[in-house]
Amino acid sequence: MGETFEVSATVFREGHDAVAANVVLRDTEGRPGPWTPMRELAPGTDRWGAMVTPDAVGLWTYQVEAWGDPVATWRRTASIKVPAGIDVGLVLEEGAELYARAAAGVPEGPAREVVLAAAGALGDGSSPAAARLAAASTPEVDEVLALYPLRELVTSSDPLPLLVERERALYGSWYEFFPRSEGTPEQPHGTFRTAARRLAAIAEMGFDVIYLPPVHPIGTTFRKGRNNTLSPTPDDVGVPWAIGSPEGGHDAVHPGLGTIEDFDFFVGEARGLGLEVALDFALQCSPDHPWVHKHPEWFHHRPDGSIAYAENPPKKYQDIYPIAFDADMPGLIAETVRVLRHWMDHGVRIFRVDNPHTKPVVFWEQVIAAVNGTDPDVVFLAEAFTRPAMMHALAQAGFQQSYTYFTWRNTKQELTDYATELSGEAAAYMRPNFFVNTPDILHEFLQHGGRPAFELRAVLAATLSPTWGVYSGYELCENTPLKPGSEEYLDSEKYQLRPRDWDAAERDGRTIAPLITSLNHLRRRHPALRRLRNLHFHRTGNDALIAYSKRTGSDTVLMVVNLDPHHAQEGEVSLDMPRLGLDVHDIVPVRDELTGETYHWGHSNHVRLEPGRAPAHILHVPHVERSSFSPRNGGSRTP
Repeated sequence: MGETFEVSATVFREGHDAVAANVVLRDTEGRPGPWTPMRELAPGTDRWGAMVTPDAVGLWTYQVEAWGDPVATWRRTASIKVPAGIDVGLVLEEGAELYARAAAGVPEGPAREVVLAAAGALGDGSSPAAARLAAASTPEVDEVLALYPLRELVTSSDPLPLLVERERALYGSWYEFFPRSEGTPEQPHGTFRTAARRLAAIAEMGFDVIYLPPVHPIGTTFRKGRNNTLSPTPDDVGVPWAIGSPEGGHDAVHPGLGTIEDFDFFVGEARGLGLEVALDFALQCSPDHPWVHKHPEWFHHRPDGSIAYAENPPKKYQDIYPIAFDADMPGLIAETVRVLRHWMDHGVRIFRVDNPHTKPVVFWEQVIAAVNGTDPDVVFLAEAFTRPAMMHALAQAGFQQSYTYFTWRNTKQELTDYATELSGEAAAYMRPNFFVNTPDILHEFLQHGGRPAFELRAVLAATLSPTWGVYSGYELCENTPLKPGSEEYLDSEKYQLRPRDWDAAERDGRTIAPLITSLNHLRRRHPALRRLRNLHFHRTGNDALIAYSKRTGSDTVLMVVNLDPHHAQEGEVSLDMPRLGLDVHDIVPVRDELTGETYHWGHSNHVRLEPGRAPAHILHVPHVERSSFSPRNGGSRTP
C-alpha cells in the first residue's frame, strides 16, 4: 500500500495520427481511481508507461486505455501549415471546431471557459494567424486538456489483477532471538516472561518485528546435544525445530517457556513497544509428535516400517521427520490452516516459514490463499535458500517476503547484479528480506572481517532492501565458526542455551548496537529507504567502493560503502545526477546521516572510507525545486 510502480504497454495505431494512453486503477470495490496519463518511454519505441500508486489493501484491477488524440494530431499539423502559409484559415477553423468539442467534455466552470476561450481565439478571423495559434497552446489550456482530453477510438486492455498488501509486507527491520536463552542466574532456561525484559532494548534499536524460532514442545527421541552431537546429556535442551512431544505439537508451547497465557503476555509487551511478533512455522515433526501416531499417513515409511528422518546433505536431522504430502494433502492443508489460525488468535500476524521449498508449491498456494482470503494483513516469509526458480515460484504462489542470497553476495559486481535483479521486474511479486546472519549461517566474510565486516554488511542490508534482519548476537560481532570452512556457529544456540551479558557488552563498547539503531531510525525518517524499485547504482573508480541511491518523491538518499573490512579505500564516485533529481552541473550540500557532517557534492566526488571509523556515507541529498509541474507530465485526476 502506497508503493509506486510502473505500468507499461505497447500502444500504436495505423497512419500518422497521434495516440495517447492512460492507466485505470479500480479499487477493491470496483471504483475507478485517479486518472493517470501515460507517456512514451523512449521516442519511436511505441512503449508507454505511467507510475501508479494504490492506496488501500486488497485485490485491485488495472487496465490500459489507448486512444487517438485529435488535439495533438491537429496541433502537429497546424504547427507545420500555419507558419508555411498553407490552408491557414481552414486549419484554424478546424481547430476552433475541435476545441469546442473538447470543451464539451470539461466540467462547467473556469476550466471549460479556458478551452472555450481558446476555441474562440482560433475562430477569430480578425486576429493574426500566429496569435490565434498561440492562444490554443497556452500552459493553462495544456493543463485543462491534460486532465480532460478529447479521446477518440478508445481501446481498453483486459482488466488485470493487482494485489495490494500492507506496508509491513515490503518494509521492516527484523530481530531474531531465542527466548530460552534469556534466563536468570537462578533459572537459566528463559521463559516468555523473562525474555520480555529484552524487548525494550530491541525496540530501542528501532526494530519493527521480533522473530521467534519455534516455541513448541521439543522431542526427546534422537535429541541433539551441543554442537549437533548425537550423544546428548540430560541437561541438553534440544533443537526447537524438532517439534512435538507428549506435551503437544504445533499448537502448544514448550513447558519450559511457560504457558499460552505467558505467550500472550509476551505478545502484549511487544505490541506495547511497537513490535510485531513473527513466529517460525516449521512443518515437520519430532518422532514424539502427536501426528506421528494420530496421522501415520502423513509420513513416508520405509520397507522395514521405520520413518526416514530429514536430510540436507551433508547435514542430517535425525531428530526430525519430514511430512509426506501425497497421501492426504487436503487433510494437511486443513490442519495447517487450523494451526496458523490458532496462533493468529494469539496475536501473531507474521509467519516465517521454514524450508517451504521442500513442500509442494500448490500446498502453500492453497494455505496462504485460505488465510489471506479472510486475513489479508497476515504476512508469510519464505525461508528458502534454494534454486532461483523455486524461490520465484514460492513468491508467485503467495509468499509476501523471501529470504535471499544476500549473505553470499559480497563483491561490488555480485551486489550490483543481484540487487538490480531483485529491484527490477521480480519486484512485482518477490520482496527480499536481507538477513545479515541466521542461526545456520555465519558467512566467512564475517568470520574473517571482524567488526568492520559486521558494520558494512549491516549498512548494505539496511539500505539496499526495505526489509532486513539480524539474528541475536550480530550486534556483538559473534564470529567463531564450528570449524574452519563451516558456516555453523561454535556452540550454536540451536542446540544449547546461550545467555549474553548485554549490559557488559555495552559498557565495554563491544557492540555495534548504536550503528544498528542509527540505521533503523534513519530508515524510518527516509521514505526512499522503505522502497525497493527505486534503487539505482552509480559508478565508482574503485571496485572496493559501491555507490547507490534511492529516491522517492522529494526524498533522496545516497550511499557509498567500503566493501573492504581490512583496509581504507578511496576513489572517485561519479553520480548520475538526473537520478538524484539534480542537473549535471549542480553542486549541493549533502548531509551524512551517520556522522552529521555536511559535504558539497557534484557530479564527481573523491571519497575515502576507513574501516573502524566510518563504514559508509549515507547522504541525504536535498530536494531542488525545478520548473513548474505540468499534469501532462505525470499529474492525476479522479474522473
